[in-house]
Amino acid sequence: MNAVVNLWEGLHPLVQMLIKGLCVIGVLFPIGGACSLVERKVSAAMQGRPGPNRAMPFWFAWVPILGPALQRLGVFHLMADGLKMFLKEDPLPGHVNKVYFLLAPVLGMIPALTTVTVVPFGAYLDAAGHLVPLGLANLDVGILAVFAVSSLGVYSLIIAGWSSNSKYPFLGGVRASAQLISYELSMTLSVLPVFLWINAPGGEGTLSLFKVVQAQSGSWHGFNLASAHGLWGIIYLPVSALVFLVALFAETNRLPFDMAEGEADLVGGFHTEYGSMKWGLFFVAEYSNMMIGSGVFILLFLGGWNPLPWVPLADLAHWLHLGHQPILLGALSIVIFLGKVLAFIFLFMLVRWTVPRFRYDQVMKLGWQKLLPLAIGNLLFYALLIAWLQPKL
Repeated sequence: MNAVVNLWEGLHPLVQMLIKGLCVIGVLFPIGGACSLVERKVSAAMQGRPGPNRAMPFWFAWVPILGPALQRLGVFHLMADGLKMFLKEDPLPGHVNKVYFLLAPVLGMIPALTTVTVVPFGAYLDAAGHLVPLGLANLDVGILAVFAVSSLGVYSLIIAGWSSNSKYPFLGGVRASAQLISYELSMTLSVLPVFLWINAPGGEGTLSLFKVVQAQSGSWHGFNLASAHGLWGIIYLPVSALVFLVALFAETNRLPFDMAEGEADLVGGFHTEYGSMKWGLFFVAEYSNMMIGSGVFILLFLGGWNPLPWVPLADLAHWLHLGHQPILLGALSIVIFLGKVLAFIFLFMLVRWTVPRFRYDQVMKLGWQKLLPLAIGNLLFYALLIAWLQPKL
């Protein structure tokens, strides 16, 4: 194990970044593709039907127990869908603006793959016993980078709608831009109390997502003001978590906020003219954005890679004797973090098949008249509360 660590530390930093980037993409893409299958199975379970359960490759049909089990789970449908996306005829309508029409799906993937670079997804203990984050780039302004890059994803929808030269895709692109503006403000305001809480006046301020997790990584010391150091953010910042969660649904265009692709009134919205792999890229990007958004929510409000409130990763490493096993501890932290992310994506799917789609005027009213005033009031409340509590800590 130490030989592997020494080999890794001996690699050039650019080589390390390349390997980590390929590993992250190698995880992000398959999970994004598998989410489409999982969503169909979840919807089927909620509606009392089997869901995908027919596809079976002829060379696997003879396996006695494993073959039928995987067939019932619909695993082979994922293979069939991926093969179909690559082999299906890729139409290019004659009335579209071809350059931007082809560019839009690629632009949808760029923000997702760029944002993941600043999102830490695990941690390990170094030789000095200090926690080191696992990520492609541990920026001190990590949350600003997330907001700055992720907000560019809407350009993909706008360009797709405009370049299609069709009224329904165009309306979908317009709706997407209006929805982004409406909920981006609330989302940004909802995270400010988090950083007000973790940054002491007069100290060195930070916007690092790793430092947010560190602020939720304390052990139990009884009920007092200082004990909040081990609590998860959702417990002492519930309104911020609620506003961020609602805005996250809207920012990822998930039901009940999928105004950009409402089938009832826009046929298919911004992607009406798309098919084959270009259509698939839009939805891999959507699921990738869901994973990144879920990861940021978990880092801000659900303790990141800490398994439980007041049970930090460092204590878990001590109990399991993994303090001097950075690879095993890092793998364990990634499993904990990914488990939370997948549970959160399951929540996205439950909401999609439970809550009906809002009307467009309801989406705008919720964003501007309800969520934004709530976010502003929440920020003012915590600013005053922290100013009152600070001399007592």
